[in-house]
Amino acid sequence: MAELDVSHSASRAGDTPETIAFSDLLRVFTRIGFLSFGGPAGQIALMHRELVEERHWVAEEDYLHALNFCHLLPGPEAQQLATWIGWRLHGWRGGLAAGLLFVIPGACIILALSVLYALAANLGWVAALFLGVKAAVLAIVVQALLRIAGRALDTNLKRGLAVAAFAGLFLFDLPFPLIVLGSGLIGIAIARTRPDWLALKPGKAGGALPARPWRTTIISVLVWGAIWAAPMALIAATLGQDHVLWQIGAFFSQLAIVTFGGAYAVLAYMAQEAVQGFGWLQAGEMADGLGLAETTPGPLILVTQFVGYLAAFRAPEPFSPLVAGLLGAGLTTWVTFAPCFLWIFAFAPWIDRMGQAVWLKGGLAAVTAAVVGVIANLTVWFALHVLFARVGEVEAGPLRFDWPELASFDWRAGLLAALAFALAFGARWGVLRLLGVSALGGLALSLAG
Repeated sequence: MAELDVSHSASRAGDTPETIAFSDLLRVFTRIGFLSFGGPAGQIALMHRELVEERHWVAEEDYLHALNFCHLLPGPEAQQLATWIGWRLHGWRGGLAAGLLFVIPGACIILALSVLYALAANLGWVAALFLGVKAAVLAIVVQALLRIAGRALDTNLKRGLAVAAFAGLFLFDLPFPLIVLGSGLIGIAIARTRPDWLALKPGKAGGALPARPWRTTIISVLVWGAIWAAPMALIAATLGQDHVLWQIGAFFSQLAIVTFGGAYAVLAYMAQEAVQGFGWLQAGEMADGLGLAETTPGPLILVTQFVGYLAAFRAPEPFSPLVAGLLGAGLTTWVTFAPCFLWIFAFAPWIDRMGQAVWLKGGLAAVTAAVVGVIANLTVWFALHVLFARVGEVEAGPLRFDWPELASFDWRAGLLAALAFALAFGARWGVLRLLGVSALGGLALSLAG
């Protein structure tokens, strides 16, 4: 992967690669990695302040253009944007360093919390704390739903796609990848004929391509495809395809390809498969994992590491539970983020041109609209499993949906959820403060009862 056109962005921002030492890149992205709280919006704002406003390493125009393109890719857009910035400043080694440093601090913290969670799973006071965390997560997910809906659903077609996605997932139990791919194809088709239905603006002419872009793309796909597949080949050769590590790697590799629209979009699919399909963890534990990911730096999709750890921890043979859990968490992180580097290094030479393609924007706009319905499904799923002790599946002809046993309503969870909603929407508390107070509220109810 050649270091192509690395001076393009920096020169417009007032610096050159020679004035931006690689050691400075490492230092700054280490700082960003430890401070990247607040989900994609907070992370993108942090990088903009650090790299565009304060250090002038990247021009405003280039930053926004690359961000728009990263929205077109599966995976966490903030981490991919960090990788692209590193690539523009110091070629492939800069992209690798920036992308890894964006992930590693949060991944290490989530891993440590996953180990502690698994070891303390049977302690009553831990369960009480996480009852409050689940209630707070419900409020956080509703906030995400309203925020994304307000931004994404600006035409009748988009609103219709959101409703159709929710109905397909909640009422008909359609596969999540089908929802994503179907929405994207609809958007691509409509963008060619009626772009106004998706509120699309006409595309502009793309920038000039760097030297030998196809060579860079092909080499990137081959190298990162091999990196992505390497642990899976080792598992197949040593443990076989019936082992839980193979199941973890195969599932999260598939997930990495369809994670359009951010982590919330894919959480419902991941939760349903991990809980109902594989039986790796319980529904409440899925909400606990999301609560942990909300309190740590790095991409929210790191919640997958929590799932991978528990899955392997509970089926450890031939390893000890701790070793198996560490392997499961490491494998999950590997197959989740290796594709991110593949996308960026393969498409980096083409970003200036492809980011202006109206048909791509149409596909993304439709997927983003459908994601609102996906997150609505996640919200209902979380609410049912947080507020009720028993949730069953109803089948009526083509309809298949979850429905709670009303007598199993958990009044403690309901009270904590009401508190969390009041603090999130009324007092407008931030995520960390909300999670902390809700967790203490769960502990207090446990001690009082």
